[in-house]
Amino acid sequence: MAAGSGAVRVIETRGLRASAGAMHPCRRRFLQLAAAATLGMAVAPRPARAAPGTRQGGGSARPSGESALLTLFLAGDVMIGRGIDQVLPHPGDPKIYESDLRWATDYVTLAETAHGPIPKPVDFPYVWGDALGELARCRPDARIVNLETAVTKSATPAPKAVDYKASPENFPVITAAKIDCCALANNHVLDWGEPGLIETLETLDKAGVKHAGAGRDLREAAAPAILPVPGKGRVLVFAFGSTTSGIPSDWAATDERPGVDLLPGLSPQTAHAIGAQVRAVKKPGDVAVASIHWGANWGYAISDRQVAFAHALIDEAGIDVVYGHSSHHPKAIEVYRGKPILYGCGDFLDDYEGITGYEEYRDDLVLMYFPVLRPSDGALAALTMVPLQSRKFRLHHASPADAAWLRDTLSREGERFKTHVRLNEDNSLTLEWR
Repeated sequence: MAAGSGAVRVIETRGLRASAGAMHPCRRRFLQLAAAATLGMAVAPRPARAAPGTRQGGGSARPSGESALLTLFLAGDVMIGRGIDQVLPHPGDPKIYESDLRWATDYVTLAETAHGPIPKPVDFPYVWGDALGELARCRPDARIVNLETAVTKSATPAPKAVDYKASPENFPVITAAKIDCCALANNHVLDWGEPGLIETLETLDKAGVKHAGAGRDLREAAAPAILPVPGKGRVLVFAFGSTTSGIPSDWAATDERPGVDLLPGLSPQTAHAIGAQVRAVKKPGDVAVASIHWGANWGYAISDRQVAFAHALIDEAGIDVVYGHSSHHPKAIEVYRGKPILYGCGDFLDDYEGITGYEEYRDDLVLMYFPVLRPSDGALAALTMVPLQSRKFRLHHASPADAAWLRDTLSREGERFKTHVRLNEDNSLTLEWR
């Protein structure tokens, strides 16, 4: 996420859950596809809720003879610093160095002015809210987020407009959601200098959370996080940053300097070099995820260079999932040669409540992405998304009207890529593609 203000326009959350005994669509769809794979048959679409992966003219994604489908949880930018850090049990130094505000607690005040008191201090699971229930129901095999905050006590900020910092003692906010891997190649991980980055790495390592995209040198920054999934192979997470997201060029890791794995550009040569990285690690049955922090904060435009690069990662580099972020709101989804490309996952956790501007993008609405993949070839079998809304620094189930807004927006933006989003009876979303 590039530096700058976010916008929040929050609407009252209304009841939306299906009956108490109803199975969550992510889990239901997983079981349907697994059974179909075992029997060698396709899952027929249903009138009330079209099957994810439906092609034009009917039919659906057809897993080829395997039951061990793999489910990921992907979320966009997770920013646990600044205001969020101040409401957690162990707030760090609230001093910040922005042009308009001087204290991280000012962001708490903005949120409380907009929506009422936050019960400080909150416990570590608080900010995840209803997302925790969705994770328990979907039971993903690996949980991956973009951690866009330095976790450090460093007192020396980088010379930037906005610097995010969270206290290391508050890192259990990440483990409260059982996150397996944090992508770090973004434009806030070095907000408190190289010492802040080193402390962030040490904090993740101590907590047993894998990371990719930043390191003490280029070798560590470029190394993938390897997530073993018993009976289903491994998930390999490579994380890359682009200067188009606001990452300073001098943040690039080198053989002698800590930093992020910064892309030299979005060229075929860069994709070819990534292919060498992937081939050196990837084994049959592995699923390779490329986390990319790229593009501007606002707007739905996706450049031809981004599309060509994402395609090249799949065609030439052996990537199975392109997991993009930096935009403050969700962007279009493509399924290319059977592989999902999330061009922008949007923010997930942040302290932007009460800040005005850009209300048209509804960045108070966030998505949990649950792609279901075949480990044999990395192909997408299904993609379920769960819409949530941020209020009082906590995620709540989105209202049916807000879920419909996300459906319409993603379907409109997906026309370019021949994807469509269906709103299900229980307010979840499923992706259809041709």
